[in-house]
This record gives sequence, C-alpha cells and structure tokens, in this order.
Amino acid sequence: MSPVHLIRGVCTLVIAPFLTFSVSALALMDLLFGRKSEIKAQAFPRFWGRTLCALAGVRVRVEGMEHIDPDKTYIFAGNHLSQYDIFSFQGYFPHDFRWIAKKELFEIPVFGQAMHRVGYIAIDRSHGRQAIKSLDKAAQRIAAGSSVLIFPEGTRSPDGHLKEFKAGAVLLAIKAGVPIVPLGFNGSYEVLPKGKLLPRPGEIIIRLGEPIATDQFKSSDKQALAGELQQAVAKVLEPRYTD
Repeated sequence: MSPVHLIRGVCTLVIAPFLTFSVSALALMDLLFGRKSEIKAQAFPRFWGRTLCALAGVRVRVEGMEHIDPDKTYIFAGNHLSQYDIFSFQGYFPHDFRWIAKKELFEIPVFGQAMHRVGYIAIDRSHGRQAIKSLDKAAQRIAAGSSVLIFPEGTRSPDGHLKEFKAGAVLLAIKAGVPIVPLGFNGSYEVLPKGKLLPRPGEIIIRLGEPIATDQFKSSDKQALAGELQQAVAKVLEPRYTD
C-alpha cells in the first residue's frame, strides 16, 4: 500500500466511529425535534455511507436499476465480501430501503435509538420462539412496504468467493411474499477484505439481476429458493468471485 493510500486508510479508520456517532445524533435530533420524517431522515445514513467511501477513495457504480420498479417493495439479496458492501449500498443505492440488524445493535446509546427511529428492523438471531417471532414481525414490516437488504451467506466471505446461501435467510422473503432481487457486490473485497482494518481505494459495482417472485414458494421450499437465488447472484458477479 502506497503512503498516500495508507494515510487515507488510517484516516478512515479513525474518523469512522466519530462520524457514525455524529450522524446518528443528527438523525435522532431531526426525527425528534426537526422534520420528524423517517423518509427525509434517510439523508443522514446516506451521507454516512458516501463519506466513508469518499474518505477511502472508493467509487461506486450501480447497474441494473432497470430491473426494478421504484415504487415497489423488494428484498435485495447479495453476496457479502466486505464492510464496504454496507457503506456503498447505504450511500449510493437509489431505491428506498431499510436495514435488518441484530437486536443487540438497537441497545447501543444514540446509535440504536437512531436506528429505531429511521425505521431499521430488529431481528433476534438466537434460537427458539423469540427468533421466530422477530422473523414474523420483520416479514410483516417488509410486506407493509419496507424494502430491505439481506446477506444470505450469513457472514463475509473470507476469500472473496461466493459461499452457500443459508435457507433460513430466504425464509424471510417467503414469509413477506415480496419479490427478491439478486444483487452482486463486485470490487468491495479488494477495497477491504475480511480481517483487514485499512481500506484501499477502488471501485465497487453493485449489479442487480431480475427479481424472483416468491409467492409460489412455501416455507418448506426455502432450500430450493436458496439454491435458485444463489445461482442468480452468481450471474451478476464477476468470474473471479465464482470460479
């Protein structure tokens, strides 16, 4: 890594926590005392994502928006290569959406309150009745009009290659009954692979495929849908992530 890239990476690492807290506080204030609009408040996390990309020298391109209707609700399902999947999608994806996050994040002061107020959806990742209950609640929120992004692999790929999709992740799409859009993150692994701290400059291409209807699937079909979805995501990835 060149000295310039090293300095940019260190600055990004140092600034990120302060930026996250500041943006969360501003969003919370706007929602409580300002415009009080969940939709308008999305400008804050969008600024957060774009700033983290700009600090690291990351350019972002979105391809395939012609496949979706801006007025419809979707579950976007993508491969997971890097923390910059989140930053790039948050900053540059033009379709209105909310995040699904583990419930523990909502307990973080200021940050968790801001997440709740801007409409992010909490989910219990433990086992048992509470997990099923939170999944049903999340599906209801999505069916009511909240598009979301999920990572069916469950975690970041350690080597950049597409991993097997977990059937439990697509169960949410079946329960919500909305189309699921295959989505490929290309380039984010080269920016910040799993296990590294300092991002490198680069380009991330977020590529969308054609939506997959879920209304013909039942809960018992989740394995079949996971396989179909994985193949669809592979088609919007560059060969180096699937070979």
